[in-house]
Amino acid sequence: IIYGPICFLAKVDGTLCFSRQTVETVDLDWDNLEFALLPTDYMYMMKCCQNGTFSKGELLRYGPLELSPSSGVLHYGQGLFEGLKAYRKEDGSILLFRPQENALRMRIGADRMCMPSPTIDQFVDAIKLTVLANKRWVPPTGKGSLYIRPLLIGSGAVLGVSPAPEYTFLVFVSPVGNYFKEGLAPINLIVENEYHRASPGGTGGVKTIGNYASVLRALKKAKENGYSDVLYLDCIHKKYLEEVSSCNIFVVKNKVISTPEVNGTILPGITRKSIIDVARGQGYQVEECPVSVEELLDADEVFCTGTAVVVAPVGSITYLERRQVYGNKGLGVVSRQLYSSLTRLQMGLSEDKMGWTMQLD
Repeated sequence: IIYGPICFLAKVDGTLCFSRQTVETVDLDWDNLEFALLPTDYMYMMKCCQNGTFSKGELLRYGPLELSPSSGVLHYGQGLFEGLKAYRKEDGSILLFRPQENALRMRIGADRMCMPSPTIDQFVDAIKLTVLANKRWVPPTGKGSLYIRPLLIGSGAVLGVSPAPEYTFLVFVSPVGNYFKEGLAPINLIVENEYHRASPGGTGGVKTIGNYASVLRALKKAKENGYSDVLYLDCIHKKYLEEVSSCNIFVVKNKVISTPEVNGTILPGITRKSIIDVARGQGYQVEECPVSVEELLDADEVFCTGTAVVVAPVGSITYLERRQVYGNKGLGVVSRQLYSSLTRLQMGLSEDKMGWTMQLD
């Protein structure tokens, strides 16, 4: 364990004074942190039976779960998850980024999956408790973040196809570095022409566990061939962009930023939503509309957004036999500017005029 002194300024009766706060952190190689699971100290759990009301939750030591072999999540995939992050400020305090948005998205997804869901207050309180119980695992400013994984599953036993009789809500955390090993360096995508991630009327617009199992085959093949990730097209026309395996996508042309509209097959990303607001606040024209693969290949700049990646510039796109390389190897002005603006806000390095961050005591 490392105890690091943090100095900061405080104004007392008009006089600037120095103060010190001691921050306890785990002894890790923070400079080489990967996006991978590091088990921490505690997780949070609460349960809900058939009346739809969740019982009071509790913190437990991080460890295995006990589930019936007939749990609904194991047979029929009745499960949702969320992802958000906590950041350590330079004064040692901890910030959450828009947890209410994750709570709302889980409630919308739970309704689609015929599941009860924690209230927004229950969700946010669970996040706070879990992060504070594991605060020694929050990386120093600029060295990464604490990834938070809320999970809602049908834990009750079923045999026939039906909603589970019991549900479990869990929260666990892990310190993480960059999702892509490239960091802010450009990634290389391949457009998938055979498999589709989602279809109209399906569950592509909610964060259900089954959405991600379906991308694994194409993703594995892409990585074996040297690509960072896969970009999916719509399943009807097979020409309009949907999203990358775990990210939303943006296209820049003549200072106009375009991103596929959320229409039920695309996950409404919270980072996506935030980037749109930040970009508009900086004077960019942002359009949510159908974006064709031809527009993608003719773009000045392309980037992805997501909780894990924040903003990932795209260096090249491969579609069928064509490989399009973007200027400056993909590290464009717009993606760099938006990445800097959002990450500085998330880490408390700039003023939060949006009211998006939540400081934990």
